[in-house]
Amino acid sequence: MELPDTSSRLSRSRRRSLEKRETKETEVEVGVDLDGSGRAIVDTDVRFLNHMLESFATHSLVDLTVRARGDLQHHVVEDVAITLGRALAAALGERSGIRRFGYAIVPMDDALAVAAVDLIRRPYASVQMELERVLVEDAPREDIEHFLPSLTISLEATVHVRILDGKNDHHKIEASIKAFAIAFRDAATPDPRRGRMYPSSKGTV
Repeated sequence: MELPDTSSRLSRSRRRSLEKRETKETEVEVGVDLDGSGRAIVDTDVRFLNHMLESFATHSLVDLTVRARGDLQHHVVEDVAITLGRALAAALGERSGIRRFGYAIVPMDDALAVAAVDLIRRPYASVQMELERVLVEDAPREDIEHFLPSLTISLEATVHVRILDGKNDHHKIEASIKAFAIAFRDAATPDPRRGRMYPSSKGTV
């Protein structure tokens, strides 16, 4: 009798989760499918946040559903980031059998961004977008700068994002999100050679 091919089953399994966050300030619901095709259904009151989420879905190939309402825009952006991070973490499960590391360099017209992701459970975020404007579209700069670190800590990952070049703040942000999305996609991809083993010499992540 042949043994089951666990590595193939792992690569074909669907990694999904649905997370909700309800506080006195916000109501947020985020659904993710890590093995999707990049479809996004996003409904928040912040148009630029919608744009960032749709861009993340497109380039990470994560199917994403986000619905969020809140009292203040800052709370909405922050709590969407937290809930998205938790949803991605839940979908990753024990994080066995994945590549763990991912990186990308992405140009967006004048802007050039680099991102590196380690899906080890050691939360650390270093994000430098070099933004200059106080407001980018309908989102304050401080809210945008807070988004990726909040997501990273909730995801329990190590993430570095840098802008290497650029003058247009919209382009800097978009390049940063795309680079993060591609790096996350690579890090979360199942490694058929690893099977169900953890991608760490410690035997766990």
